Amino acid sequence: MFETLFNWLIEQQLLISSLVLSLLILERYSLKWLSANFVYKLWLLIPISLVLTNLPTHLKPLHNAAISKMLITPEQVLVADFSVSWAVLYTLVFSLLAAIAAVTHRRFVKQLKLTRLESCELVHTYSGIQLFQSDTIKTPMVIGLLRTQLVLPTGYIQKIDSASFAMIIEHEHVHMKRADNLLNMMQLTITFAFWFNPLAWLGYMSFRRLQELSCDETVLANKNTQQRILYSKALINCAANTRASLMAYSHYGDKNTMLQRLKHIKHSGNSSLVAKGVILIFAAGMLSSFATAKQTDGINKVDKISPIIRIEPVYPTQAAEQNVSGSVVLKYDISPTGKTQNVSVVSASPENVFNREAKRALKKWEYKPSDSGFKNVLVQLDFAIDANYESKDLVEKITVASK
Repeated sequence: MFETLFNWLIEQQLLISSLVLSLLILERYSLKWLSANFVYKLWLLIPISLVLTNLPTHLKPLHNAAISKMLITPEQVLVADFSVSWAVLYTLVFSLLAAIAAVTHRRFVKQLKLTRLESCELVHTYSGIQLFQSDTIKTPMVIGLLRTQLVLPTGYIQKIDSASFAMIIEHEHVHMKRADNLLNMMQLTITFAFWFNPLAWLGYMSFRRLQELSCDETVLANKNTQQRILYSKALINCAANTRASLMAYSHYGDKNTMLQRLKHIKHSGNSSLVAKGVILIFAAGMLSSFATAKQTDGINKVDKISPIIRIEPVYPTQAAEQNVSGSVVLKYDISPTGKTQNVSVVSASPENVFNREAKRALKKWEYKPSDSGFKNVLVQLDFAIDANYESKDLVEKITVASK
């Protein structure tokens, strides 16, 4: 199972890397025309594209003409084992990252030592907000994934004017309403799944920045210039160093992120409908091209199916001693899980010499899992006592040399 998942993740790298790189470029150069809210929503293209390009397809039974030639060598078994070892390494690193994130979150929440605050009038404006304070944090933040809570630094209400506090509460309420903490956890899990791809980590950081920028846009949508100035000052007071890189909780970010947010506030509200339309058309074209490429790739895989684990048959001792060469044509099915089934001998020359070893080896072959498997696959195993042996090229040929 681990090997199957690892192989699937490797197959998605071109798609994921292309989308993440495009989103990174948009965040860097196009926010003044597209708006942070729009680019933030474009991150939905990643799960949508993965679904579209991996939709189940009904694979047709494989015909003889579609089978390519293969040669059994001991090295190919080693390649399969090598693939398994990489899958195990991938699983270990993923598990380690997930464990570190879980421990980090647990320790952080434990260190907060929350004290419940009596709800003030400004908080009453937003139903369902639970208000707490903590001596540990220096900026307001929302904690929790499903049942979120707003945590303020101790004495924060006394240090900030009511107008600024109202916009800070509105900012945090946007995070709660959008379930940003839950989205962060999902995005972090996906990043762990693609831990070997540097673009995945860059994409995660970009996602978190866009989340804050889009939240700022939502808060300031109908605010005047004076309110924007107050909000900017409140953000400056909230600037702090990030406590942990593997945190799913929304925070105001470090000073570099804060500078980006303040700069964006000056240019927000000038998004172009034409630019957004162009981006959507481009995104639709990109998804269409990947879906087409995936479909073509699927057709090629049907035409050139090959096992990922292939056991070489044992050359019968008696046949080797008597210098006997021959061929066996086998028919079999491949289950959706990649196992061979219903192995039978179609023809053999000479009769009943190589049949047993050919069937025994073929039953141990494994293929990549598919949606519906394959039916009536044919393979020809050639048992060659020396290099001069020639057989009729009827179906796929695999030469087995005596030892």
